[in-house]
Amino acid sequence: MADKSLPLIIELGTEELPPKALDDLAGAFARGVVEGLEKRGVAGDYAAAKTYASPRRLAVYIPAVAVAQPEQNVERRGPAVNASIGADGTPSKALVGFAQSCGVDVSALEKLETDKGAWFVFRAVKPGQPTAALLQEIVVEALKALPIPKAMRWGSREESFVRPAHTLLMLHGTDVVDGEVLGLTSGRKSLGHRFHHPQAVEVASADAWLDTLRAAHVIADPAERRERVRAEVARVATGGTPSLGDDLLSEIANLTEWPVGIACTFERAFLEVPPEALVTTMETNQKFVPVFDAGGKLTEHFIGVANVESRDPAEIRKGYERVIRPRFADARFFWDEDLKTPLADYQDALKNVTYQQSLGSLWDKTVRVAELARVVANRVGVDAGQATHAAALAKCDLLTRMVGEFPELQGVMGRYYATRQGIAADVADALDSFYQPRFGGDAIAPGKVGQVLAVAERLDTLAGIFAVGMKPSGNKDPFALRRAALGLARTLIEGGLDIDLRAALTEAFELVPEAAFVAGVKPGKDGKAPNIDIGARRRELGDEVNSFVLERLRGYYTEQGFSTDQFESVLAVAPATLPDFDRRLRAVAGFAQRPEAASLAAANKRVANILRKQAEEPNAAPIPAQVDPAHFELDAERDLHAALEAARADARDMLARADYTGTLERLAVLQAPVDRFFDDVLVNADNPAVRFNRLALLAQLKAAFGAIADISRL
Repeated sequence: MADKSLPLIIELGTEELPPKALDDLAGAFARGVVEGLEKRGVAGDYAAAKTYASPRRLAVYIPAVAVAQPEQNVERRGPAVNASIGADGTPSKALVGFAQSCGVDVSALEKLETDKGAWFVFRAVKPGQPTAALLQEIVVEALKALPIPKAMRWGSREESFVRPAHTLLMLHGTDVVDGEVLGLTSGRKSLGHRFHHPQAVEVASADAWLDTLRAAHVIADPAERRERVRAEVARVATGGTPSLGDDLLSEIANLTEWPVGIACTFERAFLEVPPEALVTTMETNQKFVPVFDAGGKLTEHFIGVANVESRDPAEIRKGYERVIRPRFADARFFWDEDLKTPLADYQDALKNVTYQQSLGSLWDKTVRVAELARVVANRVGVDAGQATHAAALAKCDLLTRMVGEFPELQGVMGRYYATRQGIAADVADALDSFYQPRFGGDAIAPGKVGQVLAVAERLDTLAGIFAVGMKPSGNKDPFALRRAALGLARTLIEGGLDIDLRAALTEAFELVPEAAFVAGVKPGKDGKAPNIDIGARRRELGDEVNSFVLERLRGYYTEQGFSTDQFESVLAVAPATLPDFDRRLRAVAGFAQRPEAASLAAANKRVANILRKQAEEPNAAPIPAQVDPAHFELDAERDLHAALEAARADARDMLARADYTGTLERLAVLQAPVDRFFDDVLVNADNPAVRFNRLALLAQLKAAFGAIADISRL
């Protein structure tokens, strides 16, 4: 019986589900059902399980699921043998109780021999349960595990879910699986399209479910629905090329069960408003698809996607055009009104906006960032006046009407307003680009002023938030400090900004008010803030943030194909600047591909161990800084010394130019004399002068490679 398999469909019909959460809900529901079946030992073709979802349903289909569990081997361990039988052979109360709990006599128990002694054990084989008897519990478990931040109740029911649930369909083959979930009794009825097929549909079998819904104007396959949306947008497109990104495509697909494209237009006069504002309105507020011309400029055309195949699509078009007009009119009003006020005039108002209680207002943050921007700009050869000007204006657009309505346009609108007000192009561009990278895969700011401002902004954010004790913990990162740290690192590396990161962090912490450090320390039992050494706290947090930034680079370089060993080898020598870190890492990765690399890495590891053991010796004398050729006894040590001196002399200019690749290539020729040294020379010679001279030679060898990285870690 357990060998027989049938297709299984489970569907929960609901009110319209949140479109942005639909994919996660559907995937979690399908995984929960599959895992529940697997956990109970029910055989099935789970690799071929399909996740289905639409605005009004969550479903999972599995092409083959056994009708019953296989036989279950039951084994329960009882008390230890030596503690369960008396001297006269009488079983203890514990043993009798265990046997009774298993439903057998003591004589039916077996013994289990282990390396820790013998135990009584109950073994039995019980028939597997029918799959139909397990499904209700499995579905309940799957629904409870869904990522629902806040559930709701409806009607007079006690049950709660993300949206009101109305139907429960569970079919195993052609048979209805009896069960009750969320107060719903299972059956074979599903929900058709809300308008095209408002009456319920009856599904004959699990395999017929998908086609039955399609006949009722419901495309339940999310992938098929996305392709239909894409095709419908292309079908009706006119006047240019639609811009349909993956996020917008998914959201439209999750809002419709039978998508139909509608071509629309708006008044050309609205194109005077910055296109980002119009596109944001279309995509974010209305889920419309903007259309661009061949030159990449926004046109007056857009596409709506209806959830109904209307006999009169012109009426739907009129509705879409009517609903977008007041939104665009608002955007034009905000644009016109904001242009009347110079950006700099908003600076006083920044003083009334709190950034963080202990860190002061947005204006306080602006002052700190401007000072950091000045320092960074001077160090990298960027116009410090432009950098501080950009920093002074960077937060001003937050107080404009447009950004108040569309927060996602911060920076973008600052650039537009600054450009219209005649501010230098480099400064205006920096007001937008300093937010880059905004997301994974985004580029850094293209201009140097923007890069300097991006660095200064992130330095202040990291220093300030760490100071007040709100660093990331687990999955919690309310100030997006991990993203800020990676953005800082990427800007320094990809922008080639050779500044000492630890020194820059020191300066950032010097600008943080002392009240922030006090707030970041837990009060004592008396409720009062403890006395802290602010200077020591600044140094401690500076080291912590420096390590925090470097840790973000692990994933960054792993994605580029660098190994953990290569990363660790460079991290061990603590380069002062991140561009220098990057150059060293790339040189090490190239060196690691050379045939000499493995032997030299092993030799360096051996050298490091020898030198460490020497340092750990009680009352160990210091190793001489110089090698004395007069103490050489063997040709192998003379040859290594000569080869090392020649390599160091040749590499000196390369190191001065930070040509780490060339330096390692030159040092690679040391493989043969290094190998011969360890084959022929006993480092720990009886003669102290000879021994310490050999240790000095090895210390110089280690220092030659250590000038770039600790290759012993490769």
